[in-house]
Amino acid sequence: MAANAEPSIAKDAGLAGMEFNQGRWSYRQLVCSALPNHLFLRFMRNDGPGDVSMFSASIPRDGKGPVRIIPIRRRSYSLFSPAPISKLTISAFNHIRAEEHSNKAPGWLGTGLCYAALAGANPQVRLVPPASGAGNFSAIAPPILELPAQGGAIVRFTDGTARPHPLEWVLTFNAKGELLKTSRLRASLAVGRMISPTPAAEQERPVPPTIQTIGGKPVQ
Repeated sequence: MAANAEPSIAKDAGLAGMEFNQGRWSYRQLVCSALPNHLFLRFMRNDGPGDVSMFSASIPRDGKGPVRIIPIRRRSYSLFSPAPISKLTISAFNHIRAEEHSNKAPGWLGTGLCYAALAGANPQVRLVPPASGAGNFSAIAPPILELPAQGGAIVRFTDGTARPHPLEWVLTFNAKGELLKTSRLRASLAVGRMISPTPAAEQERPVPPTIQTIGGKPVQ
């Protein structure tokens, strides 16, 4: 399927200014169970630090819809506004969703993660590796789904793999399942440290009484 779509991908990527006919490009498949009727690929060309190009491609599995290109970075710069918040990215994603022709209620979190992946993220909800020192850990908040009374949904999740720091994504959908807007904020982490009891603390533990007194006299 990817091979059959290659001419369309090359043409549209070229029109988007991605210089697809230059350098060596690699690609990998993006897993998106929320939109099963499309194949998603991410293409990347890495020419060293500060020179990375990347775009996503959407291919209808039934071959009846158009191949769509979502530019992410060209030589480490955004072509327009950053892909995750670009109106062009949101528009392309809504067209992809419409092509699914699904009458089922959207899986909101899965749909949000699909969008983030197409926009260049590697969204994963997990614990952040220890920052420093044995026993330190950072906890990332679990995904949050808000269902407004008027319909639609607001999806919040943290991409713990984002660099240089984790990012919280907020995606707002209307009652028809269309993505209206996205935002990304620096995620706040709850940081803790596991502490083992010290010898002094062990000594300070209260000892159960073994002697009671009745009327001032000890009772064994």
